[in-house]
This record gives sequence, C-alpha cells and structure tokens, in this order.
Amino acid sequence: MDLSNKCYLVTGAAIDSDIGLAICQKLDACGARLILVGRREQTLIDTAATLNGQHVIAPFDLTKLDDIAPWAKNLVSEYGAIDGLVHSASFQGYSPLRGICATQIHQYFDVNFSAAVLLTAAFSKAKHFNADASFVFIGSAAGQRGLKARTLYAASKAALASMVQSAALELASKHIRVNCVAPAIVSGAKAELQFATLGEQQSQLLKNAHPLGLSTPLDVANSVYFLLSDLSRNTTGITLAVDGGFLAG
Repeated sequence: MDLSNKCYLVTGAAIDSDIGLAICQKLDACGARLILVGRREQTLIDTAATLNGQHVIAPFDLTKLDDIAPWAKNLVSEYGAIDGLVHSASFQGYSPLRGICATQIHQYFDVNFSAAVLLTAAFSKAKHFNADASFVFIGSAAGQRGLKARTLYAASKAALASMVQSAALELASKHIRVNCVAPAIVSGAKAELQFATLGEQQSQLLKNAHPLGLSTPLDVANSVYFLLSDLSRNTTGITLAVDGGFLAG
C-alpha cells in the first residue's frame, strides 16, 4: 500500500467532488504526494485540509485546452516529474436530443475527453514523468451502455475509453501504463441530485439495476489505487468497471 516518494496529479480534486476527494484521501493515506487540480482554489484548499501530507494546490481550468501543455511544463519545472495522474474532473448532466446544441457538445467533450488527451500528451513528454508511471482516467459505465437522455455524457466517456486503449499501446515503449476506471452510479451528493431529477420511480429502477448496490467513492478510489500501484504493473489499456454489476444486466 506504500506510495511514499511518489507524486501524482489529481484533477477534479475539489472538496465537493465525491470521487475526487475519495481518491485524494486514499492516495494521501498511502503516503503519496499530490498535485491537487481544480477550477476553484478554495475547494482545493478545503480538500488539502482533510489530508495528512503536504500537497500542492494547483488551480487550473481544464477547458483552456491550449494552455494545458505549458501549464504542465511549468508544474514539472517547479515540482518535478510525476509518477502518474488521475483525471477525475468531469462534466456531467442530461442532454435530451431535442435540446442538444454545439455549446453542450464542447462542455462535455472539452473536459471529459479533450483535456484527457492533452494531459496524456503533456505528461508523457520526456522528463515530465518518472519510470513506470501510471495514468488513470475516470470513465463511466455510461460509456459502455446507452442511457436515455445522456447522449453527450455517454459518448464522451466512450471516447475516453477508446483513447485509453490507443494511448496504452503508444506509451508502452515509455513504460507508461494507461487505464480507465468506469463507475456506474456512485453514492454521494451528485447521485442524490440525479435521483431528485429522475423522480422516485425512475430512481428506484436505476438503483435496482445495480445488483450489488451502488458503489461508494471509496470503491472507486480503491480501484484507482490498484491501477496506480505496482499491483497492476502488467495491466494497461483496460477499462475496469466498478459498477455493482450494472453492466452485467
């Protein structure tokens, strides 16, 4: 479980992100040093206050796609090469076909897919990563199974899973592993908001579609830890479902 002397960049690390916070707390408990990334500095400070180690606060808006490469270069110059990254930042919501517009497409794909590609490209450059680095992306079961009114979210996560496969092949020669963790519904504040949107009947149907019950943020964080650690040293290019059996149905 020891990740001492390892440095990982975590996006979506705000205190109000159920999954991002759980990932930060898990890696902190394992001794890792973290670079906490999110749009709002105060929410990152609040996350750091829940952790034991000394971590870096690095506010950044991932929708500024052209700025990702120079921003990454500056981080490496200041804090050194990373041992891996976790891209947990995500744009979520419902997008019925009747109301989809170009702006919405950018909202979903800029953060969920394009930022992931550019982070991978930036931190896989020479001297930006340490030996045997591991890149982990938070996908979704929605990327592997169609869901009504979630066209854009599902498509962006499907694209992410496809990118992971191709990047894993391309970066294997650099000994960088690239994997994805795909939750279904994860218990927490965002899930409760989703259930409130759906109503009681639809919410119960969705809960019933998870035979083992809803995953917790810690379930997702444990899988991220596995894919970052040497326990998965020969695993790359996969999408690991953490979905309570949702995709089996």
